[in-house]
Amino acid sequence: MAAQANSVGTQKKTFSQWIKGRKGQQAIIIVAFMIIPLALLFTFTYLPFGEMVGYSFMKMKYIGKRQFVGWSNYASVFSRKDCFRALKLSLYYMGGSLVQLALALYLATVLSFKVRGGNIFKGFMFFPYLINGIAIGFIFKFFYTRGFVFDTVLQWCGFELDNLPYWLKDQSINNISLVGTSVWRYFGQNMVLFIGAIMSVDAELYEAAMLDGANRFHQFIYIILPSIKTIVTLNVILSITGSLSAFEPPYVITDGANGTGTYFIVMHEIAHTQQKVGLASAMAVVLLLIIFAATILQKLFFKYVFKNSEDEDFNATKRRDKKLAKQMARKAGR
Repeated sequence: MAAQANSVGTQKKTFSQWIKGRKGQQAIIIVAFMIIPLALLFTFTYLPFGEMVGYSFMKMKYIGKRQFVGWSNYASVFSRKDCFRALKLSLYYMGGSLVQLALALYLATVLSFKVRGGNIFKGFMFFPYLINGIAIGFIFKFFYTRGFVFDTVLQWCGFELDNLPYWLKDQSINNISLVGTSVWRYFGQNMVLFIGAIMSVDAELYEAAMLDGANRFHQFIYIILPSIKTIVTLNVILSITGSLSAFEPPYVITDGANGTGTYFIVMHEIAHTQQKVGLASAMAVVLLLIIFAATILQKLFFKYVFKNSEDEDFNATKRRDKKLAKQMARKAGR
């Protein structure tokens, strides 16, 4: 009888029995919660992206006939002077992103420790990130206008108005002015992310480093930086990809005039003004590939950079443990 009961218990359940069971109900709930977001993701992300890739091989407008042209749109991306010039212009924003990250990391390191008025300062630095990008564009459009805010402040400092450049017209300075706008807006976000990562570092590591005679700079290089490598990598990736897709400041402030047209502005003009949808789609695909390649290179770079730091951090931890063990042994001997 016992053997017969065991054989019945081990029989496989039918599908209807499994559905009515606990595991079946859990599976239904999981699938039901997954279907809606996956359907929305496919409908509004992957399906439009697939359509855009198909458009990149066409000569077409928004309305009208479509002609298959193969790879000619991709060849045009690198042969057109405006497209290639816009890609080179991204180097300005990449340089600005490095300044932005360095400034954010420095302030985050300082503000992670007890500083008088630190919370107020964090709020002021993070506030620009909360402002709409279009609004920031209008703010800086008047800020840089000849004889307005920036020129007035410089005149208070003793500069003559006639000796000051046209911040938005002079092609030797206008892109730097626009990059400064992006740095002012985004470095607060980077700073807050860095602060959150630095404050999660174990305080005992600082104590062990002080026992080894390490100063603040050594603590930053060998403790803080390796401990927040994930956030550093994330911020660098976000900054570099943002540099390649800069749009709001040059579009609102200068409308891409006087050599300030970024890749997105040129793509916007080609798609909506010239109605060359196929070429604009090819530009978008090329930009995606560039961002993808830049992301991989950055990950490989930081993996190489932090490899030695991890080894040094491991050795420092071993030295700390040995020193603490010797101290405990001395106290026990007493």
